[in-house]
Amino acid sequence: MFFFRKPKTKVVYLSTFPPRECGIATFTEDLVNAMDDFLSPSVGSKIVAMEPDEKGKTAHRYPSKVFLTILQNDKEAYIKAAQKINRDKEASLVSIQHEFGIFGGEYGAYLLDFLKAVEIPVVITFHTVLPRPDELMKETVVKISEEASSVVVMTESSKKILIDEYGILEEKVSIVPHGIHAVEYSLPSDAKKSLGFGEHLIVTTFGLLSRGKGIEYVIEALPDVVKKFPSLIYLVLGATHPVVVRQEGEIYRQSLEARVKALGLEKNILFYNKYFPLHELLEFLKATDIYIAPPQNPNQAVSGTLSYALGTGRPVISTAFKQAQEYITPDVGTLVGFGSSESFTHALNDMLRDQTRLLALGKNAYFKTRHSTWQNVAIEYSKIFSALSPAFAAVSDEKMIPPRKLDHLFTLTDDFGIIQFANLNEPDISSGYTLDDNARALMVAIEAAPKLVPIYLDFIEKCQTEEGIFVNYVHGDRTLDLDMNKKTNLEDANGRAMFALATVIASGNASREHRLKAARLLDASIRAKKRYQSPRANAFKIKCFAELIKRKHRIEGVDLKEEMIALADNLVSLYDRTHSKEWQWFEDALTYSNAVLPEALLSAYEVVPSRKYVEVAEITLNFLIIKSFIHGIYVPIGQEGWYRKGGPRNLFDQQPEDATAMILALDKAFEMTKKKNYEVLKLKTFGWFLGENILKQVVYDRTTGGCFDGVRNSGVNLNQGAESTLSYLIARMTFK
Repeated sequence: MFFFRKPKTKVVYLSTFPPRECGIATFTEDLVNAMDDFLSPSVGSKIVAMEPDEKGKTAHRYPSKVFLTILQNDKEAYIKAAQKINRDKEASLVSIQHEFGIFGGEYGAYLLDFLKAVEIPVVITFHTVLPRPDELMKETVVKISEEASSVVVMTESSKKILIDEYGILEEKVSIVPHGIHAVEYSLPSDAKKSLGFGEHLIVTTFGLLSRGKGIEYVIEALPDVVKKFPSLIYLVLGATHPVVVRQEGEIYRQSLEARVKALGLEKNILFYNKYFPLHELLEFLKATDIYIAPPQNPNQAVSGTLSYALGTGRPVISTAFKQAQEYITPDVGTLVGFGSSESFTHALNDMLRDQTRLLALGKNAYFKTRHSTWQNVAIEYSKIFSALSPAFAAVSDEKMIPPRKLDHLFTLTDDFGIIQFANLNEPDISSGYTLDDNARALMVAIEAAPKLVPIYLDFIEKCQTEEGIFVNYVHGDRTLDLDMNKKTNLEDANGRAMFALATVIASGNASREHRLKAARLLDASIRAKKRYQSPRANAFKIKCFAELIKRKHRIEGVDLKEEMIALADNLVSLYDRTHSKEWQWFEDALTYSNAVLPEALLSAYEVVPSRKYVEVAEITLNFLIIKSFIHGIYVPIGQEGWYRKGGPRNLFDQQPEDATAMILALDKAFEMTKKKNYEVLKLKTFGWFLGENILKQVVYDRTTGGCFDGVRNSGVNLNQGAESTLSYLIARMTFK
């Protein structure tokens, strides 16, 4: 959320840390990496690592980021660590990852000594929040929360418990989900081949092994499942927890292996007794058909392994512990009872017999977790940090905006043009091509991908008829779709193509050859003098003519200014005929790409400063703003029925194109009026792509650089087609 001007500012993280083998250590490493990536180069990180060794000797060899260690049961070490941080001029804030068992004293009470001594703001993340605490636990957690500046939990249930049972103030508690790694969605088949599993059905559980993980119940469930699905292999991934090894060795693992042998399942259950590096773990998850989370503690607050599995796009069978109750809805998996092998048997058989449903569950899991990628988690933590530390005060909101990424643009583009639709992130050549999309692509390419400009220009040329107008639809075999071009209104596509060509002519990035070609195509289209009924098509023509007039472009026999004035006056006339006190708009309905209409009048005003243009533009844009923001969140008009005057406002199907139209209009309004509100709303609108929408789901895929195809009542449309991806990229280009 912020751009730091003091390069030596650092966040101090107090936690366990790798190479210590511990789930909290892995979490902290991932969080630190995400925060460093997000805040770099302005803010860095330092680590205070918790050590279990009571002998006064550090047991692990840490990376250089770890500048201090605390022996868990050394009470004085907590105070000394706080004092050292107080003397450190780089330290601006402390982030503590809290788990019972990694801090000394009853319920980790020694941490209070650190909190009382440290002088900079502290944000504490509770990884475990237990209901019905005894008096000592409650007292300790309350005191820790009171000493901290802010408290973070990972689930709604954890927040509710803190408020209702511990009495923590609601305004002090924020929810930030457990982070997941941003991997591309993929089917299990490719990863299976690379790991040597071929056509086997793969069921997986991973994590440090210990009693209470419930692995034995899954093993007992498998004999009946294997009879029906003999190719099934159950992978148990993970070393035995180091604490367990110290206390009892490998007794638990050996008991599991013995039970596997007794059941004759040696070929169907494989144990991997190792601590997996991230890349290996993700590869196993990608090869998984079903992930099983079998913890036996109903009060377990959160499971990183569950989050990782869902984030990879894998359906889940889980016991009903706290996080699972929130996350495992019927559209992503199945909840089962505790201590019940039979429930695992039933759930596995039910899920495995319907492969179509199995894939649908995985896809649902994938899109529902996009808001939890580590990049998005870093943004949420940065917002919390910014409210607490003066060192964050100079950071710009635009720091939230992802770097520009063109990978999916190149994926969708072949040597003929940009392909219209995608199945997930794979181009669907059967959908063909459109002039609309290639015009959008040209606007992106002229600024960001110059080597693609000739492809899109050539495509537009192929779509131009002898009369100078354009057709829109082209089959995947590169022949014109005569039927679609005949029965579909082509006005908007023509207007968008004209504006795209004007963008090339006006761009300082375009080569002389490309400008001349664009001018030839555009001049022919303008000379055709095709009259459009569509207000949006005319809006694109107004924007086109305004660009040409600013560049002093000449077309023999055509008065561009006169043409533009006629179109702009017509928009004003539409407003005059339609608007009322309650309905300040050009039409009797708000439909699609609405903001292009006031934006066009602002463009006209730039070259013909008629007061009526700017007045109507501001009135209608402000009306659209009122109708498009609900409780501070941008909510585009839903295309499932739109919003008709006097009727209901439809919330779904929200389209990226609408968000982009609003961003372009707000950008133009701020550029011309310098009213700060327009700039603020522009950033809020862009947030729609990043999860600040009615579903709180991320629409932009940072992994591919693509954009999902819309927000529906049932969730995000996971396909990453051309229109959505290009809409995102055009919006992104308005931020430097």
